[in-house]
Amino acid sequence: MSKTTGKTALITGASSGIGRETAVKLAGEGYNVSMTARNKTKLETTNKRFSAHKNKCLILPLDLSNKKNINQCIDDTIDAFGRLDVLVNAAGIIGSGNVETTELSDWDYMMNINLRSVFYLMKCAVPHLKKTKGTIINVSSVTGLRAFPNILSYCVSKAGVDQLTRCAALELAPDSIRVNAINPGVMVTNLHKRSGMNEKKYKEFLEHSKSTHPLGRVGKPEEAAELIAFLVSDKAGWITGTTISIDGGRAQTCAR
Repeated sequence: MSKTTGKTALITGASSGIGRETAVKLAGEGYNVSMTARNKTKLETTNKRFSAHKNKCLILPLDLSNKKNINQCIDDTIDAFGRLDVLVNAAGIIGSGNVETTELSDWDYMMNINLRSVFYLMKCAVPHLKKTKGTIINVSSVTGLRAFPNILSYCVSKAGVDQLTRCAALELAPDSIRVNAINPGVMVTNLHKRSGMNEKKYKEFLEHSKSTHPLGRVGKPEEAAELIAFLVSDKAGWITGTTISIDGGRAQTCAR
């Protein structure tokens, strides 16, 4: 993919997983990168991987459940780089629970992080993306496309992200802003560990996941970053409103 110069990408959840690998990938393509996540130390670790690139990087340790922080990360990005070309919403959480056991407070927290913050980031970014005819990528999940038991609020939040993506794509098309989502299957990230899964359970989960994904393995966040880099490039200039599976075939299977 050809190098990009002068463009700016804002990436949430950039301290680990898909967000981190996307930040590294786009930095390698020549983007100025604005990174946000709650953990400053991990953001700084991500930043160290940019040493081979001369592009600029901005670290924004913020909790995006707070509306004021979302406004700040947009404003700080524009102040630092003068423009915004790409928004990647990669921040997210997961939690267990079904229709009987999910507490309303847990439901609200899931929607706040996984859906409400994505909407508001898009809303705040749009005035700047109009100027650059930019693009938005939302990191959804296979759970946005298919139903899975005992992760109810997570499934609903990701289905909301998918529909938000489609609606926004239609609304923003007249401004030449493209909006797409990717729907990963199980990838080796910290998502499940942060939900409380210990190391032993996580290893068992990854091993089991080999049997639930037709290609026989789990995914790597670098693979998601490659797809995102393509979708924000000019080569994907006629793609908008899509939710693209990157899941080893998981969305095509029945319950196992």
